[in-house]
Amino acid sequence: MTDKTALPEKADFAHVTEWVFDLDNTLYPHHVDLFAQIDRNMTAYVARLLGMEYDEARKLQKQYYHEHGTTLRGLMHHHGIDPAEFLEAAHKIDYSAMLADEGLSSVIKALPGRKFIFTNGTVKHAEAAARALGILDHFEDIFDIVAADYVPKPAGATYDKFASLHRVDTRKAAMFEDLPRNLAVPKLLGMKTVLIVPLAGHKALERWEIPDETDEHIEYMTNDLTAFLEAVL
Repeated sequence: MTDKTALPEKADFAHVTEWVFDLDNTLYPHHVDLFAQIDRNMTAYVARLLGMEYDEARKLQKQYYHEHGTTLRGLMHHHGIDPAEFLEAAHKIDYSAMLADEGLSSVIKALPGRKFIFTNGTVKHAEAAARALGILDHFEDIFDIVAADYVPKPAGATYDKFASLHRVDTRKAAMFEDLPRNLAVPKLLGMKTVLIVPLAGHKALERWEIPDETDEHIEYMTNDLTAFLEAVL
């Protein structure tokens, strides 16, 4: 069995000219835990909207996430909420824990071809996080949940829309993600697939975040994006 955690050979990515990165827990490591703030904000929004206790709201939030791909999509479907209002509330977070990463910046800048951020979050959030990391200027564009018409990954139509909008040849692309299910469609489209996992002991994963050894759509796994990209280069 191939060791998915082994660093890649340079030749494995020699054909790649389109580099596609998820944002949260991918471009910045899991232990920064920025998304935890967003998660709490979403639960608080559900609690206010529906007059629920926090724990009850969290249970419903996670139910919507599983059933619809994002909490937002579930709230739009069941309660007809204004997505802009929800996204603004969800992303009122403190970015001070995010420090500039010169090593990551250098390797992303050196990658041959175009680089994109493809997120179920918003452009505003992606810009703030990438700017704090010192990598924002290296990206061609950010494709967010608004550009996706609020249809989140892992929906196939959303990947198709991204690829069509930016004329991405998926056979020459690589996708970096922290959620295993979000790599299934990229693999079908011919993209190289890399799962970003947390350092041991840094984060208690929920069950949908844990890769299965039989997940053939995951080609590589790493807990160090910078080291992985250095190997590619």
